[in-house]
Amino acid sequence: MAVEKRATAVWKGNLLEGSGTVSGESGAFGEIGVSWPKRAEQGAESTSPEELIGAAHAACYSMALSHGLAQGGTPPQELRVTATVGFQPGEGITGIHLDVHGTVAGLDQAAFAEAAAGAAAGCPVSKALASVEITHTATLA
Repeated sequence: MAVEKRATAVWKGNLLEGSGTVSGESGAFGEIGVSWPKRAEQGAESTSPEELIGAAHAACYSMALSHGLAQGGTPPQELRVTATVGFQPGEGITGIHLDVHGTVAGLDQAAFAEAAAGAAAGCPVSKALASVEITHTATLA
């Protein structure tokens, strides 16, 4: 049986002047504010669907890469993944870039880049977002 995770969004008002919150059922994160201005412009006071997608993608990708490296006999000491999700009002999500910096003993840059490419292709969130161009860079620390 598949594991199910839930998140809830509550929105009040119209798109341009309204606002809302998102929260996760697990309680791992509390209510976070969302609004159109914060989605369409830069701002730190609340989040956006794109930032949440980025967080989910970075977490999933780091897990997939960690697993792949461990399966290959070189488990990482640390992986730091930043997911940048582009958004254009009227168009939608324009692309995602994953930037991973890793500390992995016994692995050279070429092998790390190969493992990173495999993780990008195999990550379940990458697969779910396949309609969007996903790029990545991988650098050993």
